[in-house]
Amino acid sequence: MSAYQETAEVLAAQIREAQLDHEAFEQWIRPCLLESCRATCCHDGVYLSKQEADGIGRLLDEHVAFFEQCGLSLPDEPILSVRGGGAFKTATRQAEPGELAEDYPAHFPQTRCVFLDRQGRCGLQRLSMEQGRAAWHDKPLTCWIHPILILPVTRERSRPLVTLVSPENDPQKTSAYPGFASCTHCGRPDSSGVPAREALAPELEMLGNLSGRDLLAELNAECI
Repeated sequence: MSAYQETAEVLAAQIREAQLDHEAFEQWIRPCLLESCRATCCHDGVYLSKQEADGIGRLLDEHVAFFEQCGLSLPDEPILSVRGGGAFKTATRQAEPGELAEDYPAHFPQTRCVFLDRQGRCGLQRLSMEQGRAAWHDKPLTCWIHPILILPVTRERSRPLVTLVSPENDPQKTSAYPGFASCTHCGRPDSSGVPAREALAPELEMLGNLSGRDLLAELNAECI
């Protein structure tokens, strides 16, 4: 199901205890369309757990030829130690002409995760599929659940919350930065789309499989 079982179990434990934000999943969005979004959500790389960083490192050692065949020119350090060594993140590179979406957000840096090929496809996902595993098996969990968020417990919130952001409540929004998830193609509201519970059905089903909780059924039952 996932190459990163310890990381997945942490996520699963949160989901089992979480509240489900039914209203957020009624927001209309567009399903992921790589040919138009060009992997905009991957522009700045992704933060990794220690297990994910170690696992991807092993894949890089074992499948050098495959990543080269994908056209990836990986730097010497494709996984970076950040925040004073307290976290890990995939490296980025400058975007080449024609790689970005036509409506790429102006406030996003024009960069790409180093694991993206020139068509915006994830090399880690391509490896999983090439070897007959589930498409998201080797992909970091934060990547494939986007734009779903699992917000942690706070002083005001006694349980985690499975939700989506909007332009109004994007946690990364500031006076100088319009936000992240709510500005990506599958994360921003779109009246020509479908309810998010439908657009994100594969992600919700996968989260349900990880946690033993049928999130998709819970969301759909609310609408009957």
